[in-house]
Amino acid sequence: QVQLQGSGPGLVKPSQTLSLTCTVSGGSITTLPYYWSWIRQPPGKGLEWIGYITYSGSTYYNPSLKSRTSVSRDTSNNQFTLQLTSVTPEDTAVYYCARVSLPSALDYWGQGTQVTVSS
Repeated sequence: QVQLQGSGPGLVKPSQTLSLTCTVSGGSITTLPYYWSWIRQPPGKGLEWIGYITYSGSTYYNPSLKSRTSVSRDTSNNQFTLQLTSVTPEDTAVYYCARVSLPSALDYWGQGTQVTVSS
């Protein structure tokens, strides 16, 4: 059974960098045919895809967030991470990590991490 566990600070100050880690168990992040994704849901709004990292380490980002986003991985610990720079209160959201089973099924999700951007 694949499990994803997101972790990171719940409060970030404006202009700082948001950093979250997703630890995966029950399957390797280097295995075909899976991508590993970050998604967020601002309060009162729908889900927004942020980006993902593939089994081979390639990355793809939402064009609207690309300039501030970086997704990386630590294969030795079976983790992938999100960094979002220069945050504003508009980045306040529940952040989810999820597995994409190709071609496009989001089949496993982490529990969600509430991140609030506030001074």
